[in-house]
Amino acid sequence: MSSSPSAAVPSPRRRLSRADRLQQLLAQAWQLVREEGTEALSLGRLAEQAGVTKPVVYDHFGTRAGLLAALYRDFDQHQGVVMDAALAASGPTLQDKAGVIAQAYVACVQTQGREIPGVIAALAGSPELARIKREYEAIFIEQCRTLLAPFARAGALPTAGLWGMLGAAEGLSYAAVNGDITPQQAQRELAEIIIAMVARA
Repeated sequence: MSSSPSAAVPSPRRRLSRADRLQQLLAQAWQLVREEGTEALSLGRLAEQAGVTKPVVYDHFGTRAGLLAALYRDFDQHQGVVMDAALAASGPTLQDKAGVIAQAYVACVQTQGREIPGVIAALAGSPELARIKREYEAIFIEQCRTLLAPFARAGALPTAGLWGMLGAAEGLSYAAVNGDITPQQAQRELAEIIIAMVARA
């Protein structure tokens, strides 16, 4: 008995736009890091995981460093979107703003689970990638400065205090990911650190 036409003729694969292909590759890269760790992440392995040829992956990222940088940008952009949306819906007080910053930061690190610390560690191993991470950190700090400075008595916040806040945000978020504390504990502690930093100013 012969096969039906639908069984004999495979449906054509839809060609993805460049932007859609990039999102597919990033999603596959996050999955690869999640399942096998950052050390397993290579352009060849990503091509295999995504079911595409190596030239497709090289065209998007160029090098492993480029892929790691793209993952960090993807994480940072997601973090920015989440925080912007939460801030737009938040109340007007310092406590409201500090709570949103804390909740958004911890939640974004939780979303990426154990993958983002590995990506950040890999970023720190290269001067070029460390520069990219520092640029995004500076953007976050300036966003927080603009948001929180109106609550300070002097109308300004010390840069050292803002960097301290960022260090606390990273440390508390990763402690929550590792199960040392709960996400709620991390969020409450970070919010209190932010409020205290503003009060000192």
